[in-house]
Amino acid sequence: MAHTHFTSIPLIDVAGLYAESLAERQRVADELGRAAREVGFLQITGHGISRDLREGLIHQARSFFARPLDEKMRFYIGQSSNHSGYVPEGEEQFAGGSKDLKEAYDVNYDYTEAPQVYPLLGPTQWPDSADFKREVSAYYRAALALGDTLFRGFALALGLAEDTFAGITRQPTSQLRMIHYPLDPDPVADRPGIGAHTDYECFTILLPTAEGLQVLNGDGQWIDVPLVEDAFVINIGDMLEVLSNGHFVATSHRVRKVSEERFAFPLFCACDYPTRIAPIAGLPPRGERVYEPVSCGDHLFAQTAQTFRYLRERLEDGSLQLPDGAAGLSSFGQGRREVTA
Repeated sequence: MAHTHFTSIPLIDVAGLYAESLAERQRVADELGRAAREVGFLQITGHGISRDLREGLIHQARSFFARPLDEKMRFYIGQSSNHSGYVPEGEEQFAGGSKDLKEAYDVNYDYTEAPQVYPLLGPTQWPDSADFKREVSAYYRAALALGDTLFRGFALALGLAEDTFAGITRQPTSQLRMIHYPLDPDPVADRPGIGAHTDYECFTILLPTAEGLQVLNGDGQWIDVPLVEDAFVINIGDMLEVLSNGHFVATSHRVRKVSEERFAFPLFCACDYPTRIAPIAGLPPRGERVYEPVSCGDHLFAQTAQTFRYLRERLEDGSLQLPDGAAGLSSFGQGRREVTA
């Protein structure tokens, strides 16, 4: 299903998702569903994540990215066991060949309860700062809890039991990215900060510090996402498109280059690694597309391996292989249509 010719991003107060009244939770869920079907993007207030948690995260990002490059590279993502750590500029490359003008630090679930089995679920590689680990971990856990609340809202929006997703989001492959777009006083208009793409996971909870995010509407126009105080940006990703049988569609988006320093903190909310991602039984299809089931973790790892330089090099030298049936980049949503058109 194509998106509508929307020209703005819905703003929803989600405080009602925490209400005791099911009717009130359903009311907010219906608003979420409308935005997910018609736009694929929304902004939310009433989320309950404190300003102190948000400011602590931003402070730690500023402090880390201010370090010299050789210090940051001591925590390079390519030396981690679960794809966590520092991501230098140019490390990522999306479908179409565009390289991103950004650096990042990736933080995962930090699974330490048992020996690591999956490539995206294990102990996070932390930098040498106790404050960084404490403040970033606190934000991660709070944002992950908000994700659980939104999962319940999206379930209600689809006419499903509120706890539909609870059993498959216990130790999720949900990644928090701390992204830094350095100051560029003379940005090149045709070179984006992040190229057009859809997100791989179920949905994204984004905390931005400046404007620059753009969303592709059904008319092929790029719509700016405004910066709203105390609001998070939420967008639908590949996996929720599949689970919803096309009722929610992953939306292509990009970050335009802006002449100011910018930080962005997306939490990509996913399911547990072995989860089978397929249309939920009982949901009629929306449109004509038939979705082939994929493994949550395998899909994420395959997409990641095709995007990050250090993993692509391992694919090329044969030391790494993609999971069986791995999909190419931009395989869902508007990103899929752009690539195959």
